[in-house]
Amino acid sequence: MGLSAQEFRTETDLLGDIKVPTDAYYGAQAARGMENFQISGQYINDYPEFIKAWGMVKLACAKANTDAGKMKPEILKPIEEACNELIQGKYIDQFMIDLYQGGAGTSTNMNANEVLANIALEKAGFQKGDYKQISPNDHLNMSQSTNDTYPSSLKLGMLLYNDQLIEELTALTKSFRNLGHTNIDIVKMGRTEFQDAVPMTVGQEFHSFAAMLEWDVANIKHASESLLVMNLGGTAIGTGLNAPEGYDEYVVKHLKQISGYEVHNAEDMIAATSSLQGFVVYSSALKTLATTLSKISNDLINLSSGPRNGLFEINLPPRQPGSSIMPGKVNPVIPELMAFVSYRVIGNDVTVNMAASDGDLQLNAYEPVVGLSIFESQKILTNTMQTFRLQCIDGITVNEEVHKRNLETTIGIVTALNPVLGHHMGDELAKESKETGKGILELVREKKLLTEAQIEELLAPENMTGLDKSKYKNK
Repeated sequence: MGLSAQEFRTETDLLGDIKVPTDAYYGAQAARGMENFQISGQYINDYPEFIKAWGMVKLACAKANTDAGKMKPEILKPIEEACNELIQGKYIDQFMIDLYQGGAGTSTNMNANEVLANIALEKAGFQKGDYKQISPNDHLNMSQSTNDTYPSSLKLGMLLYNDQLIEELTALTKSFRNLGHTNIDIVKMGRTEFQDAVPMTVGQEFHSFAAMLEWDVANIKHASESLLVMNLGGTAIGTGLNAPEGYDEYVVKHLKQISGYEVHNAEDMIAATSSLQGFVVYSSALKTLATTLSKISNDLINLSSGPRNGLFEINLPPRQPGSSIMPGKVNPVIPELMAFVSYRVIGNDVTVNMAASDGDLQLNAYEPVVGLSIFESQKILTNTMQTFRLQCIDGITVNEEVHKRNLETTIGIVTALNPVLGHHMGDELAKESKETGKGILELVREKKLLTEAQIEELLAPENMTGLDKSKYKNK
C-alpha cells in the first residue's frame, strides 16, 4: 500500500524531508529515532513515569522562560496545557523510540519537544507540524539542551518510581514482621556454615529478615537524595549558554512546585553535566537491596528444603507443579524468581558503573543505558517484591514438630547447657551423642545430670535465645 497525503505529513529537519503519520504527535526527529534504533523492543513508553517527568521538566522550563521574559505568555498557555496532559498520563503512545539509543538522549528530548509542540499547536487552534507558530526547538527547547533536560528528567522519573519501590519494600518488610510476631515463641536451631549452632526462635529469624530490609529502606531513601541534584539551566556543558539571567533559579523553583520534590541545582553545573555520580549512588543502593533479597530468598529455599529429606522447617505456598517427570514435586519458584531478579539488578549496577566511568569530557553520552538500567531495576524489583510478598511470604507456615524434634536431637543444644554443666561435660556429651546417635537431652536425662525443672528453665525461649519481646513490640 503506497503512502498518501491523507495518511502522512511531510516534516523537515537537518537531514531533509521525512514522512510522519498524519495523526502522530511526534515529528521528524522522533521518526528518525524510531528508524535508527530498532534494538531491544523496549520503548520509552514502557516507563510512563519517565514521560510524566518530561512533562514536569518542560513545564518548569516554559514557566522559567516566561519569568525571565523570554517566552510570551500567549505561547506559555498552550504549552502548559500540553505539559499538564502529559503529566496526567496522556499521549504515552507517542513515545516509541527504543530505549537503546545513541546521541546522549537527544532523540528522547526531541520526542518530548515534538509531542508537546503538536499538542500545544492543537490547543492554540493550529495544525500539527505548523512549527512557525510553536516550535519544538525554539519554544519547547528554549534555554535548554538535551544535556540538562535529559538527566533531569531521568532523575525525576526515578524519584517517581522510587516512591513505588519504597512502598512495596515497606509492605514486604511488614510481612516479615508479621511472621516474626506470629512465631516469636517457636524455638529452633540457628546455623552457621550450615552446621547446628545455638538456639533462636523462628520469630527472631523472620524479624532479622525484616530488619535487613528496613536497613535497605533507609539506605535507598538516603541514596535517592542524590537524584534531587539537577543541572537545569546549564544547557550544553554547564556554562548556561543561551539561558537568560535568573533562568536556572526560576526553573528549579517551578520544578519543585510541580513535582513536589526538593530538587535543586548543583553548585558546579559543569561537573553536574559531566558526572553521573547521583545515578551511581542510587544504583548502588538498589544493588544492596538486591543482595539482601537474594540472601533472604536463598535462606527460604534452604529452610523449606525437602520436604522430607531436607530441613523442612517451613512450608512455602505451592504455586505450580515442579517437574515434568517427577510426580508430586513442587519447587520454590517464587524465591527463585526473587533471587534471579536480584542478579539482574546487580548486573544493571555494573552497567551503570561502567557507563559512568567511561563518559568523556563535558558530557556522558551513555546516559540512556544508565537510565534504562536503573528504570529496569526499579521496575523488576518493585514488581517482584510484590509477587514475593503475595505469592510466598504471606503464605509461609512453620513446622513446629520439626523444630521440636531438632532441638531434642541436635548436638548444638549443648551450648545452652554450658552455664550449668560446664564446657568439659558439654564436650563429653557432644562426643557421646555423635557416637551413639542419641540426642543431648536424651543423654542428660539418662545420666540424670539435670532435673526436668532445670531442663525446662534452661530451654525456656527467653533464657536460651536472648529473646526480648519488647524490642519487637512496635515493629
